[in-house]
Amino acid sequence: MPRRSRLVLPGVPLHLIQRGNNRQACFFADEDYRFYLDWLAEHAGKTGCRIHAYALMTNHVHLLVSADRAEAPGALMKALGQRYVQYVNRIYRRSGTLWEGRFRSCLIQEGAYLLACQRYIELNPVRAGMVEHPAEYRWSSYRANGQGEDTTSISVHPLYEALGLDAPSRQAAYRELFRYELEPGLVDQIRRATNGNFALGNERFAADAAAMLGRRVVPGKSGRPRMVAAPESKVLPFD
Repeated sequence: MPRRSRLVLPGVPLHLIQRGNNRQACFFADEDYRFYLDWLAEHAGKTGCRIHAYALMTNHVHLLVSADRAEAPGALMKALGQRYVQYVNRIYRRSGTLWEGRFRSCLIQEGAYLLACQRYIELNPVRAGMVEHPAEYRWSSYRANGQGEDTTSISVHPLYEALGLDAPSRQAAYRELFRYELEPGLVDQIRRATNGNFALGNERFAADAAAMLGRRVVPGKSGRPRMVAAPESKVLPFD
């Protein structure tokens, strides 16, 4: 069965997840995270991608990306992934694949859904029980978006810019969003959309995306299709 092509639209944010092969570790030391972030910024610039948020976990990576060309996110992940694998194999004297395979992704509707997904990404270390607050985790974009630290890898989304008139007010408004946890139902919705390569948004967003892409962007109904009885045929006499 052929693989479903990714849902990508120019200018529409994309939530990406890339996991270590068999969920094994892909970061082993602080230098690994630093190199990955440096190369993320470099290749994002080369491919024309904008990184709005990230979280580098021990065995997987979350990115919130947008680009003006549909092929740009794929080009970014290919170049970044290959370069990082070469580095890991050389430094740790290993061989073979590091990543699980194709990255997973979902289209994100701008507005509340985008900010929710950004919070989902930066709260990942909290949900994993690694820290109590996202500011305590060094390898996510929370300190950049919420505290203005080390913004070299971040290109803020216009929705983030609209949170305030200047950087301090935007950061304060952004921190306020983290006073409350994401609703469990919304967390599940983000996970399903990302793992299934679907659109995350309301029905109008899904319909517009489906029309532009010419394909289904939401999960299909489970179960076998309902059988429809054929109309009863008339029995004609022999000639």
